[in-house]
Amino acid sequence: MTAGHAQCDPGPRPRAADPRVRLFAGARGLAAAGRGEGAVRAGPERRPQLAGGPPRLCPQAPPPRPGSLAVRGRGTFLSSTRAVAHGPRGKGPGYSSEALIPGTDAVLPRWVSARHGAASRAREARPTGAGRGGGPGGGRGRLRPAPGRLGNAVRVAPAREAAGREVPPRGRKCAPRSRPRPRRRHGSAGAGGVSRVLLPKPGAGSPELELRARRTFGLRHVLFRGAVRPSAPSTELVSGGSDNQVIHWEIENNQLLKAIHLQGHEGPVYAVHALYQRRASDVELHTLIVSAASDSTVRIWSVKGSEVMCLQTLNFGNGFTLALSLSYLPNTNVPILACGDDDCKIHLFVQQNDQFQKVLFLCGHEDWIRGVEWATFGRDLFLASCSQDCLIRIWRLYIKSTSLETQDDDNIKLKENTFTIENESVKIAFAITLETVLAGHENWVNAVHWQPSFYKDGILQQPMRLLSASMDKTMILWAPDEESGVWLEQVRVGEVGGNTLGFYDCQFNEDGSMIIAHAFHGALHLWKQNVTNPREWTPEIVISGHFDGVQDLMWDPQGEFIITVGTDQTTRLFAPWKRKDQSQQDSDLPEGATVPALGLSNKAVFQGDIASQPSDEEELLTSTSFEYQPVAFQPSILTEPPTEDHLLQNTLWPEVQKLYGHGYEIFCVACSNSKTLLASACKAAKKEHAAIILWNTTSWKQVQNLVFHSLTVTQMAFSPNDKFLLAVSRDRTWSLWKRQDTISPELDPVFSLFAFTNKVTAVHSRIIWSCDWSPDSKYFFTGSRDKKVVVWGECDSSDDSVEHSIGPCSSVLDVGGAVTAVSVCPLLNLSQRYIVAVGLECGKVCLYTWKKTDQVPEINDWTHCVETSQSQRHMLAIKKLCWKNCNGKTEQNEAEGTEWLHFASCGEDHTVKIYKVNRCVL
Repeated sequence: MTAGHAQCDPGPRPRAADPRVRLFAGARGLAAAGRGEGAVRAGPERRPQLAGGPPRLCPQAPPPRPGSLAVRGRGTFLSSTRAVAHGPRGKGPGYSSEALIPGTDAVLPRWVSARHGAASRAREARPTGAGRGGGPGGGRGRLRPAPGRLGNAVRVAPAREAAGREVPPRGRKCAPRSRPRPRRRHGSAGAGGVSRVLLPKPGAGSPELELRARRTFGLRHVLFRGAVRPSAPSTELVSGGSDNQVIHWEIENNQLLKAIHLQGHEGPVYAVHALYQRRASDVELHTLIVSAASDSTVRIWSVKGSEVMCLQTLNFGNGFTLALSLSYLPNTNVPILACGDDDCKIHLFVQQNDQFQKVLFLCGHEDWIRGVEWATFGRDLFLASCSQDCLIRIWRLYIKSTSLETQDDDNIKLKENTFTIENESVKIAFAITLETVLAGHENWVNAVHWQPSFYKDGILQQPMRLLSASMDKTMILWAPDEESGVWLEQVRVGEVGGNTLGFYDCQFNEDGSMIIAHAFHGALHLWKQNVTNPREWTPEIVISGHFDGVQDLMWDPQGEFIITVGTDQTTRLFAPWKRKDQSQQDSDLPEGATVPALGLSNKAVFQGDIASQPSDEEELLTSTSFEYQPVAFQPSILTEPPTEDHLLQNTLWPEVQKLYGHGYEIFCVACSNSKTLLASACKAAKKEHAAIILWNTTSWKQVQNLVFHSLTVTQMAFSPNDKFLLAVSRDRTWSLWKRQDTISPELDPVFSLFAFTNKVTAVHSRIIWSCDWSPDSKYFFTGSRDKKVVVWGECDSSDDSVEHSIGPCSSVLDVGGAVTAVSVCPLLNLSQRYIVAVGLECGKVCLYTWKKTDQVPEINDWTHCVETSQSQRHMLAIKKLCWKNCNGKTEQNEAEGTEWLHFASCGEDHTVKIYKVNRCVL
């Protein structure tokens, strides 16, 4: 996507946190991630409930003491995994996003994951007035913990919302309302958080590029609205963001091109809708757009080509419009607008003389209106509305007959709301009545959508089916009975267990054979209708990813998968889904992990533990009420990537060890290439706290404390030959530590300070964010906020001097923006030059080549090759770049060989991107 909405304030500044780090060990290597305060403290978590049995509650344990590292048990990355993290102590758990992660080749996958905490808990949280994506959530709004800080190896930010489900009883009056402070989050369609998107059908495929994003993981802050013209594919899209803008996009060659910015709102835009309109004085179609924002206004726009005009502004005083829907009155070309408000009423506006006039309002709901949508059936117009009172109401709007008819007083009739409009100098009376009330959800109903109309045999058809999504973690498909006409529940789908909230939105596909929901943890859930049995719906695979900033990533040494960590407090593993016929199984490895009662950490579960578990029938006969069941999952043979529910409930990694040493939250970690040493550093404002701790990965004991920097160490990197350890810091300096030879190989290695910079010798004038080594361990590269990339060297590992002077060996590269990530390719290009990828704070990735020259001063040593286009770049700052190991055992096309290189990037825009680069053109 192209950059659109401007960057906004991410929220309150987090507080101090607990400095524990958890290590997650696989068969091929280590992955480490930090954890925040109180991540192990958790309360009861509801497990999947057996038919007829009581809900299971899992007692949890107190947290370990601060300043610890936790190591998760060794297992094989057999397929897709996801990880779950939890929020600060006493402030509720953090997000536990469902990630769709294709895995490696395995016949009997044992799902493992790294969880930043022993368990999850639905703690009490305070309701806030601000919802997600910049839209208000109301006095009885979505739950969110108080602000707190979390520690993480990759700068984990505070948890955004609690995973509890504490809802006031039905019928209680709304809390006193005040203007909510919108939470401004950053979405992938632009730097500002996109809260509503109107998504038409895409166009044709795009041409191949030499540098292109192969995959993008993460789709955040979008609400699918279907095409604005059911009768034809559309090439337009309308989005509203937390930067107070509405953007009208155009799709060309499967690329989103920024078209027109609609500016005028003074608050985040959280509801948009649009339709095409043909005026009598103009043959060309106009796009009529309505948008609602937290400034208590609804604006009506008219877009024609590149011309945009604000037709009208509807002011709702101190109220807020939370949902919008546009349609045409039956048998007319007059638009009607329905606005769902926080006053529990639906306000109806009709356009007369290019101005929308309020004709009436509909009462009935007892809480805030969360969704409204029109649909035409025959000569009538139906309006579906949903509310936080857990009910769905369907209203019928029709043309009122003006003929005089005899009224029978004995007949009971519903109350009619009537209004009159003028269409082409003819007055027409309309009436609207309540058709039915649907009660099936047990919590707030956040969205309702009619099945889209479609053409069949050249005839436009509109099925009478309604889809609803609720915070009770279910979607319901409603339809009237063919004989009685009573609306009945046809299908109910949703999550079975896990520590989650519910669904925020839902949508049909074009023919109604698939339904999709957007969940509390940012995931998309997809169900498909069975062809042979239309009443059966099965979950399908859908792309997912992080739902907050991605702070770090690393390729597997063999290049088979990527592991990522983010401020959504999850660790995720991405890999191509492969499957072989032979079974590969190691009985010594655990099947997974479970949370023991009153334990300090989770417990590994092996095959024998699972085999000894009673069957469901035996458990119902022998177990007592609320008996704790220690094993909450069963391994299964999967023939396709796991669904969201499976990843959520069955991917906990066993914990091996906790390591204590740091006084503040962990900021960065690094592992040696031999996998024998682990280096960790924490946030620091003093020299004694900025020390680097080295850990032995066999005994998990401290090997050495490396003290030099006075402020936070931002990144560390071991040289490819493991002779050096490089660290860069917030104090604008770097330090280079050399490994000393030991008498016996059984002794732990010792590092001594080999080279460094100070205020006099420093080249960088701002914080140094990133560093990396050349593949031959001779040079290292540093990138800073001062827009500079500098090459340092040469580093001679045979030099035994205590301290060495290492200076710049290249000209200073000015990339034109703050540098946040630097990575050097393990292969040279065809001209034997180093390939360097540079990530910028603006989201752009640039590729350069460098080679040392003998000229003084150095000239022509840097060559700019290529950079990402506007649609390929990240929308926010890039946090990490990493090249794929070209010597790995991954399956590659023989025709390509090593001519194609791959590198991955992650950023604050919630996305992970994999790029494919032609080595021959560099």
